[in-house]
Amino acid sequence: MPKTTQLRTYTVRDGLLDEWVQRWREEIVPLRLELGFTIGGAWVDRERDQFLWLVSYEGPETFAERNALYWSSSEREAMGLNPDDYLVRTEERTVESAY
Repeated sequence: MPKTTQLRTYTVRDGLLDEWVQRWREEIVPLRLELGFTIGGAWVDRERDQFLWLVSYEGPETFAERNALYWSSSEREAMGLNPDDYLVRTEERTVESAY
C-alpha cells in the first residue's frame, strides 16, 4: 500500500497538556513504532492547549487496517489510557508531502 500520513491535532483538557505529552511519548510512540508506524514530528501549541503530530504508515495493509490493529492490541489496552480523559477535540487530516 502507498504511504499514508495523517496530521493529527488534539485539543487537550486544561492543565493536562504536559501529562498528555509524557504519556504519548512513553506509551503511544513505542507501540506505534513497534507496529510499523513512523512519527514525523510532534509539536505543542501551549496558547491553544493543542498537541499536533504526524503519523505515517507504509506497508502491506492500509493505514486504517493497521490503525485498527493498534487500537485492538493487548498492549494498547494495557495502557489504561482513555483519550477522552485528556482530549477535548481531535482532528485527523490525511496529508501528502509537497516539499
